Amino acid sequence: MQVVGGAAHQRHPMTRILPVLIGLGLSLSSVALAHHSAAMFDKTKELTLAGTVKEFRFTNPHTWIYLTVVDADGMDQVWELEGGSVSHLVRNGWTSKSLAPGDKISIKVYQRKDGTMAGEFHDVTTADGRELSFSPINN
Repeated sequence: MQVVGGAAHQRHPMTRILPVLIGLGLSLSSVALAHHSAAMFDKTKELTLAGTVKEFRFTNPHTWIYLTVVDADGMDQVWELEGGSVSHLVRNGWTSKSLAPGDKISIKVYQRKDGTMAGEFHDVTTADGRELSFSPINN
């Protein structure tokens, strides 16, 4: 209780909890932004890979394409390619049946900065010429 101008004045409970709620909201929003960072991908170097879809995961929070690519030595390499959320891809015309194991595709990716066979995909062309696009929000 505070005395204001000689009269007893009681603080409203929200004046104590509001700063806590604001702080909590700000900390949670920074976690969400950090999770959706694309900093691990080298956006200055675009690769085009040609290969066979091993698996297509149309799941949240990120979609995935596992692509088998034959290297210069004739060895199979499996690339792990991350895309956006299901809702983002749906807005760009994708469905859970857009790709299937065995499909031959060409795909544009931003490789991970660590040089591993992983990256963020953004444009796919199927063997029959169909084009599927993913335009990342955080480019």
